[in-house]
Amino acid sequence: MLELSHITKIYRMGGVDITVLSDVSLKVQPGELIAIMGPSGSGKSTIMNMLGCLDRPTSGSYRFEGREISSMTDDELASIRNVKIGFVFQTFNLLPRFSALKNVEVPLIYSGVPARLRKERAMPLLQQVGLFERMDHKPTELSGGQQQRVAIARALVNHPPLLLADEPTGNLDSRSGEEILKILIGLNQQGVTVIIVTHDQTVAARCKRIISVKDGQIIDDRGQP
Repeated sequence: MLELSHITKIYRMGGVDITVLSDVSLKVQPGELIAIMGPSGSGKSTIMNMLGCLDRPTSGSYRFEGREISSMTDDELASIRNVKIGFVFQTFNLLPRFSALKNVEVPLIYSGVPARLRKERAMPLLQQVGLFERMDHKPTELSGGQQQRVAIARALVNHPPLLLADEPTGNLDSRSGEEILKILIGLNQQGVTVIIVTHDQTVAARCKRIISVKDGQIIDDRGQP
């Protein structure tokens, strides 16, 4: 499904080259449940950005479903992000003026889906994450755990085969974090490939494969198929 081959990423800051990834290679098969772990500044979020087509490597190859990412235009990458990949972030990134339902519909608006069909696709997802009764509530009227569930529903609205979650439980209490983790595991059991960036050992332990990153390199890969 996904293959990073000898990826290096260098940022230029203040006239100095900063290497954040160095010769990273990684294969992900459909249906995997993976945790990417590492300390702050290790490069784990940069790997997530590469996998999510949010950034391009300085050198190396990234193939997504057999297609070479580095040769794609910005519009082609945007299309992949909107249709093929769902994103869940630590800070939820919900639009404050929109209801839960409207927030879930946002990717469909960008895809040009008519309003009636948007609602038909968004409502079952809110039902799936247990927020059907709160679909008309705005983010400020929801708890942190509820906001993250809205974010997960939004990430799924285009039925992507890949879900990337960057510290999805990081801003939540333990009970809400457990609820979010159960949802992500359930989605994986339904066939969605789920990759979680986390610093939490208890979250990583629930995944089938744990990739450890340090100083821009993969130092351990446990549970690799």
